[in-house]
Amino acid sequence: MSLSTLDLSIILAYIVIVLAAGFYVSRRANQNLEAYFLGGKTIKWYVLGLSNASGMFDISGAMWTVSILFIYGLKSAFIPWLWPVWNQVFVFVYLALWMRRSGVMTGAEWITFRFGDGRGARLSHLIIVAFAVISVLGFMAYFFEGIGKFCVLVLPWDLALQVGLIDLSSANSYALLICGLTALYTIKGGMYSVVFTEVIQFVIMTVSCFAIGYIAYTSLTHEQVMAVVPAGWDELSFGWRLGLDWADTPYAAVNERIATDGFDLFGILLMLMVFKGIFASVAGPVPSYDMQRILAAGSPAEAAKMGFMTTAVLFIPRYLMVASFGALALVYLGPELAAMGSDIDFEQVLPLAIQKFLPTGLKGLLLAGLLAAFMGTFSAVVNSAPAYLVNDVYKKYVDPHAPQSRYIQLSIWSSLLLVVVGIGFGFYATSLNQLTLWITAALYGGYAAANALKWIWWRFNGYGYFYGMLFGLIASTVKLFVFPDYTDIYIFPIILACSVAGCIFGTYACPLGDRAAIKRFYRRTRPWGFWGPIRAEVMAENPNFVPNRDFGRDVVNILIGIVWQMAQVVIPIYFIIKDNGRMVLWSAVLVLTTALLKRLWWDRLEA
Repeated sequence: MSLSTLDLSIILAYIVIVLAAGFYVSRRANQNLEAYFLGGKTIKWYVLGLSNASGMFDISGAMWTVSILFIYGLKSAFIPWLWPVWNQVFVFVYLALWMRRSGVMTGAEWITFRFGDGRGARLSHLIIVAFAVISVLGFMAYFFEGIGKFCVLVLPWDLALQVGLIDLSSANSYALLICGLTALYTIKGGMYSVVFTEVIQFVIMTVSCFAIGYIAYTSLTHEQVMAVVPAGWDELSFGWRLGLDWADTPYAAVNERIATDGFDLFGILLMLMVFKGIFASVAGPVPSYDMQRILAAGSPAEAAKMGFMTTAVLFIPRYLMVASFGALALVYLGPELAAMGSDIDFEQVLPLAIQKFLPTGLKGLLLAGLLAAFMGTFSAVVNSAPAYLVNDVYKKYVDPHAPQSRYIQLSIWSSLLLVVVGIGFGFYATSLNQLTLWITAALYGGYAAANALKWIWWRFNGYGYFYGMLFGLIASTVKLFVFPDYTDIYIFPIILACSVAGCIFGTYACPLGDRAAIKRFYRRTRPWGFWGPIRAEVMAENPNFVPNRDFGRDVVNILIGIVWQMAQVVIPIYFIIKDNGRMVLWSAVLVLTTALLKRLWWDRLEA
């Protein structure tokens, strides 16, 4: 990509400013572990919400989302349900409240809060540490692959080189450079540096999104877009099959990508995504930066508001950019994509669109914004993982009385170690799509069952959690190496069944364990679910205890929240392709669902 001196100056200035800002606030992180990993629980909820949104606005995800919009049209709004994207709704409606009431520092420490400190609880504690580290390494490899592919397409220098016996491609050299710079201020400054720089990054990214939205809106007509896409591309509705045939369009090779993805049976796919999504959402956030933001909030109510803020500010600007680049590529990038023949790399749609459509200055700003998005996400992941090694392994099992300065030093070194190993995994990543589908469908399959049951079933014990996680992780790993060609989401029920079997086996093979710890968890967290015997014992000890009767209201708020979130996804797409009727309709839906959430959720939150 050809970049002017102005564009390069903007990008370099951004990198310098972020590094300087990260180091400037880093001295506040050196007080103790809570300050380093949770910002001392003093950061405002709306700042944490902006930071969390920035962490979810990454280059790899943007490239993937543009590619699926290009291929699947409006139906691509459902494909992020693979995560599922609406797990954030479960978080702000009730899970953030439950989780923050624990007062712990990490997801692994929460396990001790839930199950006590017996042998089963310690096994559960260690398995969640292992899962946290594995998932963080997977995400680092995903980010490494994405940033390398992006930089080699948009930056003008060829950085291919040989270091000893190692040949580094230009993409790997760029990824090493950017990951190294990001790790510098993250490792030094902990949570304070991450949040402070992520807010700057979010502002830059949002301005960039609205700028590219303006360019796309003034450069396209509805007729131009409809002329190059198959019938049904602009429809959210579908049958058992996807119903998109690109054969009679300039992009006939898209049919091969749909077949490769395995998404032609879209009705079955959606049912599996909803099935998986309910389990994964009830399980709660995985032990990464999202959970870290919840635990860093000042109170349970502020944790819930933080989750709401994340969704409220993230989707409209993000999908404004996604829709802009996707629609511009469809209309104007035909020759460039046709030149790739049948081997179209759809993850190059975003970089090609930036090169062709953005003027000098704005191109530099947007590239700085996309780098900001990557650096924000990568820094959040880097900061979240070392807590599990230092707080949950070293402090718990090796030296619980070490001075805080030693814990901080170990946090820095463990961060560095994880970055090095994660980057090593990134060298073997071949496809963003492959990594995305494995992380979302296979790895999380091993997480869902045990972590859903921990909230809602009184009899579930530490052994059940350990064996459920273990069986699920084994099944997901077997899938990765033995059945790599099978579409991950279709294998999810099998992985889930293995995990459920482990949960049942462990739960009934061993006694309940620390009953006092379970009652303490129930009293403080106040979950709904199957807690009959424990609830009776707690109410016998304290007749004034009020159990949670909000299951019905929480379900209603979740359904409203999912529609509210979907409205924020499709409104920018309809806006860019100028389907004004549907845009107005979904805007009305957004207003209505916002009002309902205000009345049924926000107004009752403090109580």
